[in-house]
Amino acid sequence: MSDKAKIELAVGTFVIIGLAALLMLALKVSNLSGFTGGDNYELKANFENIGGLKVRAPVMMAGVKIGEVKGIGLDMDTFEAHVTLSISSKYASLPKDSSASIFTSGLLGEQYIAMDAGGDEAALKNGDNIVLSQSAMVLEQVLGRFLFSKAAGDE
Repeated sequence: MSDKAKIELAVGTFVIIGLAALLMLALKVSNLSGFTGGDNYELKANFENIGGLKVRAPVMMAGVKIGEVKGIGLDMDTFEAHVTLSISSKYASLPKDSSASIFTSGLLGEQYIAMDAGGDEAALKNGDNIVLSQSAMVLEQVLGRFLFSKAAGDE
């Protein structure tokens, strides 16, 4: 094999590895490589504001991914966001009084749902509603309140 062929083979291999790395990065950022749980059950939660929460966003508990957001809609009776969660059946013993909060992670600002376990003996079942929920913190609202309180305090 000539030197030119070896160089071309090395460059081709490097390009293929680079493209594979870019594909993996794109899948990770877009959350397409996400939750691949087999047997799941659904929970529902209502939030006043979900911010930038998206379908397939992770559902985490104690830093461990236990599921993902399956659907988002608007409840026309309460005018709140209605979020459907798909939870792996491995975590079927979540207490009935568990709470769900929307948080932001990372530099890209990906939002996720964090579950906090309650102390109830009974467990959440397929189709149950999570009663305790905390909406996303919207940066514009927080800054507006801060600036308004500062302006009111200077008078």
